[in-house]
Amino acid sequence: MLKGYTAPRTPKGMSSLAPAPPWNYAGNCLVVEYEAAERAVASYLPPGLEYWSPRCAVYFIEWQYATDGGEEFLDPSRSQYHETIFLIEAGLDGAPCSYCPYIWVDQDTPMIRGFAQGWPKQIGSTWITKAFELPSKATPVVGPGGRFGASLAFKDRRLAEAVVTLREETKALPTPNFARAVNVRHFPELVAGKHDKPAVHELVQLKSRDVKLSPIWKGDAALTIFDHPWLELADLRPERITAGYRFCCALTVDDLILLKDLR
Repeated sequence: MLKGYTAPRTPKGMSSLAPAPPWNYAGNCLVVEYEAAERAVASYLPPGLEYWSPRCAVYFIEWQYATDGGEEFLDPSRSQYHETIFLIEAGLDGAPCSYCPYIWVDQDTPMIRGFAQGWPKQIGSTWITKAFELPSKATPVVGPGGRFGASLAFKDRRLAEAVVTLREETKALPTPNFARAVNVRHFPELVAGKHDKPAVHELVQLKSRDVKLSPIWKGDAALTIFDHPWLELADLRPERITAGYRFCCALTVDDLILLKDLR
């Protein structure tokens, strides 16, 4: 009998690209909170979600991952990856939530884990300024005046770049954030005559547990989203930037809520 949570499924089940949950994450987040054109934000919302506001946020994240029983972090090439996530604010049952129209990751394993959750992941290149514990002109301080940069590239073209200058600590996370995040799990059908009838098309809500946050630093931000020959990300370019943030987070994922079958 073949075993494994994802393909490839093998006799021992050790070769799956992504092992079965729980999946444990820790990450450094650099975030720009902004507002885009109302019509553009509304146009991205799937059935089941309603327009709530023009608020958006882009998260540049440096992640490290491990299973419950594993020590994947001792093999950094397996456990570390970078990600850029765009979120837009939406409404679900009369309350705000977030929805992800675009997300890029630089490893195949987190891409497959993301597909299981409904994240529309693509392979891209994310770079983020690192902070070190020793004083040096080569590192920013995690405190007032600290300046952090990030960039995203896709298929050899730069898509976005940001700079955040920290000013003060805050208790509030950026809006939108991962709380009540809603995605669409979509898998197309290739059988002739059924191309417009996906095998899977579901509205789902993410569930995280054991969420932990470091102190949250807030400040000023700049964000540029560049034109691309075929990608439509520039439709969500900022009309007004509200703030920038830097913080660390940790969480565990092993569950999902099915809200609606959209087929």
